[in-house]
Amino acid sequence: MLERRHLFPNVIELNYQAQRRFGCCVYLVYSGSDWLLMDIGYEDTVDELIDLIRQLDFSLACCRYLVATHADADHVQGFFRAKELLPEAKLLAHPDARSILESNDRIAAFAEIPAQNISIELPNLKIDQEINEGEQLRLGELDLEVWHTPGHAVGQLSFRCGNLLFSGDNIFRDGCVGSIDAHHGSDLPDFIDSLRRIQKSDVEWLLPSHGPAFRNDSELLQSAINRLDQYQHMADFGTCALDWPLLDEWEDELARGIHPAD
Repeated sequence: MLERRHLFPNVIELNYQAQRRFGCCVYLVYSGSDWLLMDIGYEDTVDELIDLIRQLDFSLACCRYLVATHADADHVQGFFRAKELLPEAKLLAHPDARSILESNDRIAAFAEIPAQNISIELPNLKIDQEINEGEQLRLGELDLEVWHTPGHAVGQLSFRCGNLLFSGDNIFRDGCVGSIDAHHGSDLPDFIDSLRRIQKSDVEWLLPSHGPAFRNDSELLQSAINRLDQYQHMADFGTCALDWPLLDEWEDELARGIHPAD
């Protein structure tokens, strides 16, 4: 049996446990004998992850939930295999994520990105239970509060457990945020609202879906919020932007006959 390397009490992150990177963060949260997995990553690492969980002395029959923070392929591709190995566990997702996964929408799930020659197999997934804002996910003696935090993707969920927030792809330790892409369903105003919610909360630690956990830092979040606020008014972000002030300026200059050299 392996010694459990806790990230926080009742929380094991499997990349940290193995001391090497499998892919996205895969959090094992437990209370007593009951446990869940939050995200799973790609299919080719699932068997190794489940074997690691066995070595940590968790009964596979006691996995209650498999939780999809959102529908991105790099988070969910392995859930089909995980369900084969953990048949008693319920697969949970937000209704919007469920719609993407059950319809096998490869574009919205970032499984198909033709411009980058990315084409990832995405198995048909059946969601066992929808979860949404304000619900409580009960696990043994623990309660995880469900937050709907869209912006990076529709249907993205975060989960508060005491002073911890499993924060999905909202914000990372270096101040980066989850990718912004209109085909993916990204929404800048929603993203800013989600970041502000995290910033104003009294959670102490953020446990993201990529990279290491880090303290909730108001200045770091404000920097990201300011950057995304700029993106709302920049042509760089195309259909994700709300407007492009330059065109209004140009229209005014045309009406007034202003020469560029003036």
